[in-house]
Amino acid sequence: MVTSTQPDLAHARAVAESVTDPELPVLTLADLGVLREVELTGTGAVVVSITPTYSGCPAMREMRADLTRRLREAGFTDVEVRTVLDPPWTTDWISESGRRKLAAYGVAPPGPAPKYGAGPVPLTLGPPRAAVRCPQCGSPDTEQVSQFGSTACKALRRCRACHEPFEHIKEI
Repeated sequence: MVTSTQPDLAHARAVAESVTDPELPVLTLADLGVLREVELTGTGAVVVSITPTYSGCPAMREMRADLTRRLREAGFTDVEVRTVLDPPWTTDWISESGRRKLAAYGVAPPGPAPKYGAGPVPLTLGPPRAAVRCPQCGSPDTEQVSQFGSTACKALRRCRACHEPFEHIKEI
């Protein structure tokens, strides 16, 4: 493990970008789009800003702890992790690389998120707005088995072509 003896923004950013999501360990927080900013203060403190995928996301505590631990292991002694709620996170912030990683992991990535005006963003938990392709065989002939998967932001689906079950990240 490479450690830093002096505050280095590029190194702090690289460390923060390598932290994985506790619920989707195939994705980094950067892939998921929840890592917003990494800054160094005048005193050398590292300040990391993250945005939850939705209000009350239970993974936020783990994300904060993982970021703090990894940055301290890299030699940054003064670490602060801030939660930023505005603008709210959207599935559109998942990187293209992240979308490919999700599909390879067997989770269908979300389609385009609906566009909202200013103010609170409603979390709609209805069916997807477009056909959801099976991450195993690519068929668009899939059906929803359960509105909820392992987390509230995922639905459980089944492919009618290959008969494999899979999770789909809902568009937010």
